[in-house]
Amino acid sequence: MLAQHTLVLLARCGYAARGVMYLIIGIFALLAAQDATKPKDSHKSLEALLSQPFGYVLIGLVVAGLLAFAAWRVLQAIRDVDHHGTELKGLVIRAGLFAGGLVNGALAFFALGLLVSGAGSSGNAGDGKTKDLLAHLLSFEHSNLLIYLVALVPFGVGIAHIIKGWKASFEKYFEADEDVMRYIRPVSRFGLIARGVVFIEIAVLMAISGSLYKATNPPGMKEALDALQSMPFGGLILMVMALGLIAFSVYSFSEGAWRKINMDVPGVEKH
Repeated sequence: MLAQHTLVLLARCGYAARGVMYLIIGIFALLAAQDATKPKDSHKSLEALLSQPFGYVLIGLVVAGLLAFAAWRVLQAIRDVDHHGTELKGLVIRAGLFAGGLVNGALAFFALGLLVSGAGSSGNAGDGKTKDLLAHLLSFEHSNLLIYLVALVPFGVGIAHIIKGWKASFEKYFEADEDVMRYIRPVSRFGLIARGVVFIEIAVLMAISGSLYKATNPPGMKEALDALQSMPFGGLILMVMALGLIAFSVYSFSEGAWRKINMDVPGVEKH
């Protein structure tokens, strides 16, 4: 019973932490629609949060939550607690969950570095290690081929989010009555589609760069939002996407509150 409650708490805290992250990014992106100097990616948003009153406490909570979410994603992938199966579609979904766990774990350790060493020094150190690793991976002659393959990951995630939002297939994982879902449903659909668009744009930016890709400056969410802002009516487009990311944070908070946490895991009682 203790293991069951621990895993449920782990998952719910993780979803909530993801909600906090996207709420921060969405707010900064919303501000960036009017001021191009505002940070718009997760790393810069964490650094900005650190400078606020009680910033260290807030980031400490985010770190704990992101680690919990990373662990839950890995558990979802390995133990298949949501019953995606072992066919091709199920394996692709589980691979995406596992990759999501790694990404959230990496972000948690970045945030932990901010707490240990301070925003300035840890950010530089973390960036340096990442750049060295990317430079090594992309040092061979046809490294642009690797970039195209890597770009398929955010592209696939983006498409999956758009389909999930359009079909509202996330509803089957919720334990909430219709009075709650009629508010959650439209916000969640908007949030999932918006996040999907951002991920597809990241993939496109990576693919376009091709052989011109800079190992020391890989495109991410900041570059995707910057590209949106540079388009005609970019401020309005960025504002819509920022609201979409905030909506995704609401979806994450809703998962933390009402998502079914399946416990069909050996040795753990079902919740």
